[in-house]
Amino acid sequence: MASVSFSKIEKNFGKVKVLHGVSFDIADGEFVVLVGPSGCGKSTLLRMLAGLEEISGGDISIDGRVINELDSKDRDIAMVFQSYALYPHMTVRENMAFSLKLRKAEKTLTEQRVGNAAKILNLHTLLDRYPRELSGGQRQRVAMGRAIVRDPKVFLFDEPLSNLDAKLRVAMRAEIKSLHQRLKTTTVYVTHDQIEAMTMADRIVVMHDGIIEQIGTPLELFDRPGNLFVAQFIGSPAMNVFEGSLRSQQGRNWVEAAGQQWPVADTPGKDGQAVHYGIRPGNITMVDPQQGIPAKVVVVEPTGAETEIILQVGEIMFTVVLHGRTEVMPDQEVGLQIAVDKVHLFEKSDGERIG
Repeated sequence: MASVSFSKIEKNFGKVKVLHGVSFDIADGEFVVLVGPSGCGKSTLLRMLAGLEEISGGDISIDGRVINELDSKDRDIAMVFQSYALYPHMTVRENMAFSLKLRKAEKTLTEQRVGNAAKILNLHTLLDRYPRELSGGQRQRVAMGRAIVRDPKVFLFDEPLSNLDAKLRVAMRAEIKSLHQRLKTTTVYVTHDQIEAMTMADRIVVMHDGIIEQIGTPLELFDRPGNLFVAQFIGSPAMNVFEGSLRSQQGRNWVEAAGQQWPVADTPGKDGQAVHYGIRPGNITMVDPQQGIPAKVVVVEPTGAETEIILQVGEIMFTVVLHGRTEVMPDQEVGLQIAVDKVHLFEKSDGERIG
């Protein structure tokens, strides 16, 4: 196991700069997820750690040792790619043992490590099969097994579940998290799927346009997003956000928008300040129209355990998530009650959190 440190990392592709001085540390044994939209630089950062991309500026260290000039094979890392990258002419056993064979490891050590990895990943009955005889999830487990047998200091995962169907992704998420809990190996995981990030990470690094927007635990990012980008990126369904004017008079705070007064708790914002008002779909309750902010139901989407409802207030479209089922119908008038202590305010100018 090992700690990893990124210090002022920059990356240029010709005249195009894709990483702008990225710095953060990963503790020994930590599971850190890099998340962000396509093109934000997360995979590039991972490939630089793996030694597959040159570093334009800054330093990457493993256990305090700068590895910028080290060959990929000498960094003691193992990477699981989006494509399984298995050798089709080799059995599962041979695929998993291949890296040790290249290192000319002893046969007994190779057999022991392959056997242990196969047991951990429930592959022991498949060792003599070829990749073409495996399902997508089994192939991904073989790719993970090939990484495990190397016993590396750091595991790297580059969107490993994106080729799997939805049900299998959920199962593989649990397997990868369980694997980390057993092995305690430092892990860096890249994904654009914020649900994967929320469910698997010890800490999440949210990236956007080559910079870090915020770093924190999944619940820290969900409960206190540092800016508008993080607020709208983390959480599913996304946070409801709209523009308004903050009012603070006679000890009472609210935001004026769509002809309504939206409640706000104590805030350091100024009266008349232009803001973005944010509230998560699960923090809104539907009541009688006379008791809350009047809204009209547009769409009702039952999912079984929950019901998602899209509503309209003036020109603003809202999503509300109810636990359980509801009798409301499209075009019905309802009232919205906001959990005031769950309201988020952001500067309209730069999107930074207020308070």
